[in-house]
Amino acid sequence: MNTKMQILSFLFGLFITSSLMAQSSPDSILIGDREVPQVLLVGTFHFAYPNMDAYKVAEEDQIDIKSQEKQAEVQALLDYLARFKPTKIVVESGENTGYLMRRYERWLAGEEELKRNERDQLGIRLMHRMGLDTIYGCDAGSILYDINNDERYASVKPIFEEMFKDYDWQSDSEFDKLYNAFYEYETSLEKELPLLDVFKYMNRDDVIRRGHGAYLIGDFTLGENIGPDFLSMYWYNRNLRIFRKIQRLDIQPDDRVMVIFGAGHLGILKQQFESTPEFELVKFGDL
Repeated sequence: MNTKMQILSFLFGLFITSSLMAQSSPDSILIGDREVPQVLLVGTFHFAYPNMDAYKVAEEDQIDIKSQEKQAEVQALLDYLARFKPTKIVVESGENTGYLMRRYERWLAGEEELKRNERDQLGIRLMHRMGLDTIYGCDAGSILYDINNDERYASVKPIFEEMFKDYDWQSDSEFDKLYNAFYEYETSLEKELPLLDVFKYMNRDDVIRRGHGAYLIGDFTLGENIGPDFLSMYWYNRNLRIFRKIQRLDIQPDDRVMVIFGAGHLGILKQQFESTPEFELVKFGDL
């Protein structure tokens, strides 16, 4: 074979290889032309400031979500979320959301005000706006919660109590100090920026990614395996259970599912919804 033919053969081989690679997207096989339900993750701070997380927001730094100014901002945020046109709304609440529905009914009847939390201010109000007949609670406890509270695990409970006795979410490491500064910055945004801008910031990919990093420092570094074992049995397990509860809802291919949870959950939930071919994840900033 002469040199010219060798070059042509080589170029043809490159063309075939690149064509095959272009056709080898996993989605072309796993999804193809079928319609899949869309999911919008909405990471939020807790409007009512229950302060159940390791980082506590001082009272003087908290916003009043029911103030006239913030209610106008809530409305602007709802206008933005409504662009997604959700057909199902999932909130950080237990499976029995009957109490939310009863509050919704009393609110419609003028008998009760909505609570300060995001379940009411965003979930219930958007459910009403979109004409939906229910709201879904998909929060979950972890396997560690079960071990601590279910008598079936009584025999092994002392083992895990001893194993994780030093994991108290308190640390003075340099990274913990940096994350506290980051949390203070985020909290300051709640006062300085309109609510919609705060949510656009909190739901950025880089903020979600680095926010998840807070779980990989401090007590996570205790011993050799204490951190990985605790985090997998508590935080990862809880969020995988949340994902499974959403997965078990009666979701149809043309559904548009809005998931409103504390922003700390998004580091894991986002990975699940991005990875599974069962759903299509819509980015918050793309609305």
